[in-house]
Amino acid sequence: MTVRKYTENDLPEMIAIWNEVVEDGTAFPQEEPLDSKTGAEFFASQTHCAVAEDDGKIYGLYILHPNNVGRCGHICNASYAVSSESRGKHIGEQLVKDCLVQAKKCGFGVLQFNAVVETNVHARHLYERLGFVQLGTIPKGFRMKDGHFENICPYYHEL
Repeated sequence: MTVRKYTENDLPEMIAIWNEVVEDGTAFPQEEPLDSKTGAEFFASQTHCAVAEDDGKIYGLYILHPNNVGRCGHICNASYAVSSESRGKHIGEQLVKDCLVQAKKCGFGVLQFNAVVETNVHARHLYERLGFVQLGTIPKGFRMKDGHFENICPYYHEL
């Protein structure tokens, strides 16, 4: 498995994986799926975007971008998506580790996750194992697909 910067040829698989997570409605705040046009624009607008690839197949991806501007512009944010058929194979861990390296190369000083859903225990355990610190809990900060609210847990990692 290789984690590398995405290319335009990766877009159809990236969009499919991203949309799978969006449509699941339990992790990403986005509600609208991407199409070929909006997907190309979305991924191109990121500071850095990478895919986990093996033998020409894309298994996951991440996006990296500023979390804020100006005096807080040194803080970045990232999102990770792994295809449902590929979960449990430590692909997410490879994506997060690469993201930490790339974020530092891009000049960021802190990687912050604003809205990790409290019930997303696999992601939370991964982040904590990699040295992320939970900042607290925001009650009912995430509206799930079925309409009920879950707590969110912001995390950060100094780079």
